Amino acid sequence: MTGLLAARDLRAFYGDAQALFGIDFTLDPGELVAIIGANGAGKSTLLKCLTGLVRAPREAVHFKGEAIGGLPPGEIVRRGLAMVPEGRRLFPSLSVEENLLMGGLTRRPGPWNLRRLYTLFPILADKRKDPATSLSGGQQQMVALGRALMSNPELLLCDELSLGLAPIVIREIYAAMPAITGEGMTVVIVEQDVTMAQRVSRRIYCLQEGRVSLQGRSDALSREQISRAYFGM
Repeated sequence: MTGLLAARDLRAFYGDAQALFGIDFTLDPGELVAIIGANGAGKSTLLKCLTGLVRAPREAVHFKGEAIGGLPPGEIVRRGLAMVPEGRRLFPSLSVEENLLMGGLTRRPGPWNLRRLYTLFPILADKRKDPATSLSGGQQQMVALGRALMSNPELLLCDELSLGLAPIVIREIYAAMPAITGEGMTVVIVEQDVTMAQRVSRRIYCLQEGRVSLQGRSDALSREQISRAYFGM
């Protein structure tokens, strides 16, 4: 398999229920790729397979040429993948800064540290001693994103970054993406807002009922093509 990351014929199950049906998915270094699809299409399951949270066959997922399917999540993070989970999943007993520092426990070398994060999101510097879960939803999403960046990943996976957030906050978070991708980091976003996904990404994958229903360059796909793939019409 070539590219930074590749999944081939990826299948996933929750007990006896199959959630993914032979997904093929590739990423090249430095890309920003969006995954879209209706609720239950398999978007979050795909990310969880890539990060070890849902078991995948070992040879079904390769990262930098090595098979990583089914490895423990901690091992996958140490290899250079990090995820911003849906719902943020912050540690409620820890402050903003303590949550951020948790992301740095892998001690991977790279450009991301507290100082740089506070430059990217100045509001987090102001609230660094506050309990993380006392922040607004948008500020908590910044903490979750910052925590993932603190592991200095080569591949950042973002699950539903904009879910439940006000439009002004969504714009602020996406405005930070050029600073994140500017040094070559590869990013995958799962996004419900199709217009936003198409605007910020280089390529799009659309999932429907656990299968890839459409893929292509974001600027080459029409809204009609995306709608048909999204709704299965």
